[in-house]
Amino acid sequence: MRAFLSLLLVLVLVAALAGGYAWHDYNSSMEQVVNLDALTDDSINSGGEKIFEVKKGWSAKRTANELAAQSIIEKPHWFYLHARLQPQLTGQAVSIKSGEFVLSDDLTATGLFDLLVTGQSKQYQHTIIEGNTFKQMIARLADVSSLEVTGNADSAESVMSALGMDGVHPEGLFFSDTYLFPRDTSDIAFLKRAQESLDQVLKEEWEGRAPDLPYKSPYEALIMASIIEKETAVAEERPLIAGVFVSRIHKGMRLQTDPTVIYGIGDSYDGNIRRKDLRTDTPYNTYTRGGLPPTPISMVGREAIHAALHPQNTTALYFVSKGDGTHYFSETIEEHNSAVRKYQLKR
Repeated sequence: MRAFLSLLLVLVLVAALAGGYAWHDYNSSMEQVVNLDALTDDSINSGGEKIFEVKKGWSAKRTANELAAQSIIEKPHWFYLHARLQPQLTGQAVSIKSGEFVLSDDLTATGLFDLLVTGQSKQYQHTIIEGNTFKQMIARLADVSSLEVTGNADSAESVMSALGMDGVHPEGLFFSDTYLFPRDTSDIAFLKRAQESLDQVLKEEWEGRAPDLPYKSPYEALIMASIIEKETAVAEERPLIAGVFVSRIHKGMRLQTDPTVIYGIGDSYDGNIRRKDLRTDTPYNTYTRGGLPPTPISMVGREAIHAALHPQNTTALYFVSKGDGTHYFSETIEEHNSAVRKYQLKR
């Protein structure tokens, strides 16, 4: 019995020493600065950033093994154990996020683990430009290499179907803004964010709209916003142009705005708008038809939406481009015709 107790004591001491060494090795490994010198050129982007990519579906164990395979960490089993211990250490389970992660030179294994868990991955950006049509927006989106091409953004019908909006005209339904996203975000996921952003902004602006506007719905306000967006890029002019159009509608006048005519011409538009174009009837020709066109004619930003819903009080009923990006506003047709001769016909 005495010999047995002695042996048991020795085993306990050995186990304690082994456990202490393992705990020390675990802590040392996790506090050790990761080895970024081992990264290949493929892991360094054009900006000189050192990148480690976690692919979709990678587990903590797979991630640890990949880090070790690239010699970023030495002991993947401790990295994996660190992930397994989190429910006991923090009271909640954690998971490794997918994406590209920018690694700094002073990053420890623990810091690396925290980075991968918080999902602070490298973000890319893409802008939906104010005044671009749906067709232009899709063409630009196809050139964004950091987005995953799903094949569902090849046409208006496929995009709207993928968004669960079958049969809905897509023009104007994607908010013009700059969006941040991790690599391999799908093109449809990107467009869904833009569509949801448009819904949110339009809802907010509609709720705070001015009284006595000639719109029956937020969608009609969006149509007006798209016309304003195409008419001017000068922020100060947007409310005034909105005021002109609202006044014309209240007076029963046609909008007579060239951008809607151009949109109705479609792909055959060659950069010049002719008298016959103004007389050729289409659903978008506001010279031949009263009221608003049936849909928006471009993507819009918040400023255009705000202007449409907060038009400036004005007695002006006409405006003409001065050729420098701004417009000349007139109260009478005589004054307007004089401005046309001055700014348009001579030019």
